[in-house]
Amino acid sequence: MTNPLFKTKSVTKLIAESDDAENGLKRQLGGVNLVMLGIGAIIGAGLFVRTAAAAAQNAGPSVTIGFIVAAVGCALAGLCYAELSSMIPIAGSAYTYAYTTMGEFVAWIIGWDLVLEYALGAATVSIAWSEYLNKLLGLFGLTIPFEWCHSPFQVDEVTGASGIMNLPALVILGLLTLLLIRGTKESAFINGIIVVTKVAIVIIIIIIGWSFINPENHAVYVPEPTTYVDNQGIEHAYGGIMGILGAAGVVFFAFIGFDAVSTAAQEAKNPKRDMPIGILGSLVVCTFLYILFAHVLTGIAPVEFFRTEGREASVAIAITKYMPGYKWLADLVTVAILAGFSSVILVMLMGQSRVFYSMSRDGLVPPIFSVLHPKYRTPYKSNYLFFAFVGLFAAFVPGDVVGDMTSIGTLFAFILVCAGVWIMRVKNPEIPRQFRTPAVPFVSISGILVCGAMIFGLGLANWLRLGAWLAIGLVFYFVYSRKHSVVNNGKQIV
Repeated sequence: MTNPLFKTKSVTKLIAESDDAENGLKRQLGGVNLVMLGIGAIIGAGLFVRTAAAAAQNAGPSVTIGFIVAAVGCALAGLCYAELSSMIPIAGSAYTYAYTTMGEFVAWIIGWDLVLEYALGAATVSIAWSEYLNKLLGLFGLTIPFEWCHSPFQVDEVTGASGIMNLPALVILGLLTLLLIRGTKESAFINGIIVVTKVAIVIIIIIIGWSFINPENHAVYVPEPTTYVDNQGIEHAYGGIMGILGAAGVVFFAFIGFDAVSTAAQEAKNPKRDMPIGILGSLVVCTFLYILFAHVLTGIAPVEFFRTEGREASVAIAITKYMPGYKWLADLVTVAILAGFSSVILVMLMGQSRVFYSMSRDGLVPPIFSVLHPKYRTPYKSNYLFFAFVGLFAAFVPGDVVGDMTSIGTLFAFILVCAGVWIMRVKNPEIPRQFRTPAVPFVSISGILVCGAMIFGLGLANWLRLGAWLAIGLVFYFVYSRKHSVVNNGKQIV
């Protein structure tokens, strides 16, 4: 008899449930929509904020190597995502894949873990959005007081003012939550416009900025191993192999998004064809842009700049200071980044609500998370609840802390997805696969090892945060989820 903790869901039953058009999510996204969705989530705070943080705290110019390490890990995980999403075209992403391969308990862990990726990811980007909003307001001689755009744990080094709450971050989360409730198709259309704009800006920065690269900033491409202590007193391994691994873990946040495509599988018109296109297409486009962008940014400004005045709104300030005559580009970048951050938050919030939509239908979280709006067919109550949850982190927690928690949570999810492809090949070789991950189990094992190395590089503080979060999740599972599980109780929530 199968242990209830490791009961799996039938792939055939899952697909049949997803085809319930009357009660389920609308299928209205094509391949191009999904690629745009992925790029919309990928290019954002990771590129424009976390690149500078990784350069300052971990790797200096060799942050580009960190991007390559992160890209390899994402590519390996992306190949696994592509097979599973084409084979199991259901909302829920890695959570759903784990339920069909490793059973309910592992599925719960990964579903709970995805809150770190999507909910805290949205919080991280909304904090970055607030930083760049202040930069934009500065163009007109305006500013939001430090107290109302920073968390209580942050202090202005110049004035000594202490933060109270990040109000702009809270406002943008509320507006995008309302847009998501209005509908997926409308959200995807607006996201597509924003994606075209911010990709164009990234390309312009790379082309113009290349001629402003100072060779002295790249003279020592991989710094000697030392320890860097940031302004919050946290120690970081800087330089050498550990610095590069740490940078990879930090900038890994910049790649979060391609897997968010998989959460929209149940809203894709032809998921078996479109999901691999959306996942791998968005990943390839962004990887090339990231490596070039990081090379240019660290070439324009020295590491010390990113540790001091370049901590917030680093890209715009770097252009203003080190690219004379291009202040107009810095201003344009500020506007484009604000729009770009908005699309990232949009996709993250959508991904989170879709994961809990699936978990709710499985009985693992309360039914309120799968209640659909009578007109728009979106999980509107779930959107409201996550606005409140994400808003707490965005308003009261510093961006660096939230960003690293997002990275480690996502890496953990990727490890389980890589394992899931291998398990499904052994357990269910007969299920049709529109896309097949090459060289399994080599790709699966390699993905697990690379993602594991990046988790190692993020350090003890982040391991403890992940452990604490998972401990809270386990309490919830044994108190609520196990008793209400559809798989174990034979009831389906509709």
